[in-house]
Amino acid sequence: MVSTPDEQQGHGGSATHDVINQAPPLAPYDACDDTALLEGLRREGAGWAEEDLRRLGRQAGSAQAQEWADLANRHEPELRTHDRYGNRVDEVEFHPSWHHLMRTAIAEGLAASPWADDRPGAHVVRSAGGLVWGHTEAGHGCPTSMTYAAVPALRRQPELAKLYEPLLTSREYDPALREPTEKRGLLAGMGMTEKQGGSDVRTNTTAATPTAEPGVYTLRGHKWFTSAPMCDVFLVLAQAPGGLSCFLVPRVLPDGTRNTFRIQRLKDKLGNRSNASSEPEFDGTVAWLVGPEGQGVKTIIEMVNCTRLDCVMMSAALMRKSLVEAGHHARHRSAFGARLADQPLMRNVLADLALESEAATTLTLRLAGAADRAIRGDEGEAAFRRIATAVGKYWVTKRGPAFTAEALECLGGNGYVEDSGMPRHYREAPLLSIWEGSGNVNALDVLRALSREPGTAEALFGELALARGADARLDAAVTRLRTGLSGASPTTARRLVEQMALTLQASLLVRHAPQAVADAFCATRLGGDWGHAFGTLPESAGLEAIVERALLGGGR
Repeated sequence: MVSTPDEQQGHGGSATHDVINQAPPLAPYDACDDTALLEGLRREGAGWAEEDLRRLGRQAGSAQAQEWADLANRHEPELRTHDRYGNRVDEVEFHPSWHHLMRTAIAEGLAASPWADDRPGAHVVRSAGGLVWGHTEAGHGCPTSMTYAAVPALRRQPELAKLYEPLLTSREYDPALREPTEKRGLLAGMGMTEKQGGSDVRTNTTAATPTAEPGVYTLRGHKWFTSAPMCDVFLVLAQAPGGLSCFLVPRVLPDGTRNTFRIQRLKDKLGNRSNASSEPEFDGTVAWLVGPEGQGVKTIIEMVNCTRLDCVMMSAALMRKSLVEAGHHARHRSAFGARLADQPLMRNVLADLALESEAATTLTLRLAGAADRAIRGDEGEAAFRRIATAVGKYWVTKRGPAFTAEALECLGGNGYVEDSGMPRHYREAPLLSIWEGSGNVNALDVLRALSREPGTAEALFGELALARGADARLDAAVTRLRTGLSGASPTTARRLVEQMALTLQASLLVRHAPQAVADAFCATRLGGDWGHAFGTLPESAGLEAIVERALLGGGR
């Protein structure tokens, strides 16, 4: 007699085993359930947006938004150079999930809309929104970031700003490729680096030739790493007769014809795979001068300052998302007779990650507050922003890869498979240290600011002085930092900037975080009571209080 499938499976028709001791799906969850984030939002003068931020947090943690993030990365953008008839079109096609993510981000003001908002704190709200919406996926943060950053650079040419800024600051997503002024909203990109120079943009060879029309040039050359090639306009560096200059390059010209913007290929990248990064070539490409000839770097530097802040913000968002994933798993998985979250050593790991995450979030919001106030004319905040953004860009983005690796390890083998989402976070983390200048570029930029803009050091130490006397370890670190500045050199730039970052983060936590958080951070990052890996906090650290503050809904 032949047995039935149910009989083959065993007793009662059951399978060989039941699935137990696995964490349930994290989604839906509230990505805004972050005490440090909400406290920072209020502290930096943007508490008026808290209700909207909480709504966005629920949407970011929804099953639908998390699915969009997954699908946008599984179905990568595809380059279509020609149409069926052989006409050159140079278009990039995206999965519908990409467009869902972009539409939400722009509608929520995560692109350039703060430039059209007169309310104090508008730029802080945008950064806070990025910390929350960053729980979805990072790739679509590239075009929104560049669009945000393009506005202050474009303002160097008022007639162009008058034409394009209302569309760049729009909250409508219009992905169609057509004449910019006929659209409901625009996206902006930038093309700076070339094969032979990378960050050394003064070696660029793309040539800009003036036409008979004032302010209009034609470009001939190439770019090596131009992300988001589907944007409507680009700020591009090229060599004009007067030197390296900045130009506005639209994909579609005012007469409706396509500008020459030949996409040679899309990059096959480690991470950030939902976002297209391209190698475009220009050949008679029409461009409009932005700012004076020969001042291309000076014109575009404000764009770089904005995108560097976004690198800090995106790293902090990635840390928080990875911590949430690790904490969720640890609270639902048991091993060796107890939940992972209750095992002392795992609790140490989670607490250490929580310290790093809170320090990154707090610094991000402080930098966003400085940017907001600097934009509104505060010279002291402008000086602080100048140096602190470069410091934060160097350090927070450097911490990202180690952080995400440790968070992934909290899930064990479960974290190493694509379905968990953790490999995507891990691949994403190194990008933020590379984008907008690698570690060396940012460290040397800090030295440049200190030597050429003396007010930056004064602004930094003025910020640190606000915590004077609150923690002896912090006071000692500030003294060491002053001494270190006198002997600063390119060889030791990384060490100096690391000290600046840790001291700045510690001063913010001492002033604004609970005692357990501030004390543990100062004891480890400044006092040396720490190992070389996460999870090496001392016995005296208030692990319970730190974890309870950090995990969704509390540590239990």
